[in-house]
Order: sequence, then C-alpha cells, then structure tokens
Amino acid sequence: MSEVRVDPLTGLKVIVASGRAARPGGWPIAAADAPPIDPDADPFAPGHEDRTPPEVFADRDEDGGAWRVRVVPNLYPALDADEDAVDPERSHVPDLFTATAARGAHEVVVNAPDAVTSLAQLAPEQVTRAMEVWRARSRVHHDGGAAYVHVIVNERAEGGASLPHTHAQVYALDFVPAQVARERERFTAHATRTMGGNLLQDLVAEEVRQRARMVAIDDEAILLSPYAARLPYQLMLAPRRPRQRFDDDGPLGAQLLHRALNAYKNLLGFQPPLNLWVRTAPAGAESFCWRIDITPRLTHLAGLELGLGVGMNIVSPEDAAAQLRDVIP
Repeated sequence: MSEVRVDPLTGLKVIVASGRAARPGGWPIAAADAPPIDPDADPFAPGHEDRTPPEVFADRDEDGGAWRVRVVPNLYPALDADEDAVDPERSHVPDLFTATAARGAHEVVVNAPDAVTSLAQLAPEQVTRAMEVWRARSRVHHDGGAAYVHVIVNERAEGGASLPHTHAQVYALDFVPAQVARERERFTAHATRTMGGNLLQDLVAEEVRQRARMVAIDDEAILLSPYAARLPYQLMLAPRRPRQRFDDDGPLGAQLLHRALNAYKNLLGFQPPLNLWVRTAPAGAESFCWRIDITPRLTHLAGLELGLGVGMNIVSPEDAAAQLRDVIP
C-alpha cells in the first residue's frame, strides 16, 4: 500500500511506496565502499597545506603543533564577501529578471587529518571535535550578520563531493532560503497554536511515545527515521532539549551521529554516499530548534522528485527504523 505523507516540519509531501523497491534497477546507486584516497593527490593531507588557501582557523593538538581540524576558504567559492556588483552586460527587468551580488562566505572544514572518506571512519571524539568547529564557524558568521548559515557534508562523488577526504562546507548567506523561511513559519504557527510549543520538540515527544520510527536515543540527542522521509533510510538527529541555533551552547549529539553513520555500514555492507546538513534557526526566527538531516544516496532523483518536488521513498520509515535499530552500534 502506498501513502502520501506530509512532513510536519516542512509541509512537503512524499509518496511512500515500498512496493517499488522490487522493480528492476531501482537501487542502489553504489554498492561498495569508496576506493582508498591517493595520499599524493590529497590536498587535505597533512603536509599539503600549501595546496589550499591559507587557513582561517585550526584546532591543534595540546602543544599547538599538528592540526586536528582545519578551516580554509573554498578554492572555488559560490559566495564572496567582497562581491558587490552583478554582471553589467546582463539585462535585469524588475519582476522578470533580477539578480544581486552573491555575497557571503564559503568555507571548507577539513574534519580530520586522517585520509578517510566518511565521518563514520573517524573515532567518536574526532567527530565531536569536527562538529565543535562547525559550531564555532557558524557562530562567527551568525555574529557577523549572516541571514542564514548552512553546514553540509557531502560524502563520495555520488553525494556531490569533489574531493574524497572527509570535509564539511559552511555557507554564510545574506538571505534566508525559501525552504528555511517556510519552516520558520511553521514553527511560528505551531507556537501560536499551542501557546508556546516547539514544533520539533513536540514532534520528538510524539515519536518517543509511538516508538515506531525511533532508532536510538542517548543523553544528548534522539535519532529518528522521519515520518515523511524523502529517501530510503533517511535519518534525523534532534537535540533532547530544544535550542534554536546549532551554534548555541549545549550538546551536539556527536556520539549518536557517529553511531548513525556506522549503522549504515552495518546494514548495507558498505558506507553509502550521503548528504548531511544542519538545519538551524534563520534570522528572524522566534521559535525554532536545530536538527541534523542525513540522507543516504541509494536511489536516483527522477522526474517526479525534480519536476514536482514530491519525494518518492521506496522504504517505509517504519521499516527503515526497525532495520537500523537492529544494527546500530
């Protein structure tokens, strides 16, 4: 039986159609681990610091020597703090063709010196350290006036990574993207309707009560297969106690994130390509709560998803949660 579900956080619709998993060629995109990294070609390897732009931040070991996490400007930035004009050769017609300068910052966070392709292959304390740097850079850009700060991790070429060495990217935008603004509106409407309730935390409380989509929980965070997951084995990590922004002080859920990523390996037999991003409060949010979304790239996006923005999930969130509960470390 197929269902159309509505994501409580975004309002977006997804078709959950488990029967389509059996169709020929449906999935997966990748079925083996990523090849080893060539150490000579790795610009993020220790000793190759001259192959990147000069670092803007580094977390170093106790004696201040070797770096453990390193932040550099993106060599091919999508955003530029010095950008102040648009192409004068292009015609801009109000209400038809509009453009503004792509102002902001675009940074790369090298998550660890280890030549690995996934956060899952790091030690738990290394994931914690990397996430602390994600938080620190988010705070710098928020305090610097960014309207929204987007932290992402792309793993493997199928997930959009141009370099295999594990890294995150930080985008500091001078506008609030439409999807984030829509979530802000839904949080605000829920708070008004419930006289102060937090949408994500109320959702988490109900998921804990139902338990069908809960994968794991610890002192810091909870791991769920979202009710309206758009892709097979998508997960959401949310803090146990609501905090608007990811860069607010408090637990990060790093240990649970590390366990989640290793659960994929245990379930599938390989570390899948994936995309991970931090959703945090945008400018102007009165009610919000940060979370981390994790989406393995096991199926192709096709005309339905790209043409309509309607997800097609061939593994029900309840089945995904049950399978992942059995294998999470």
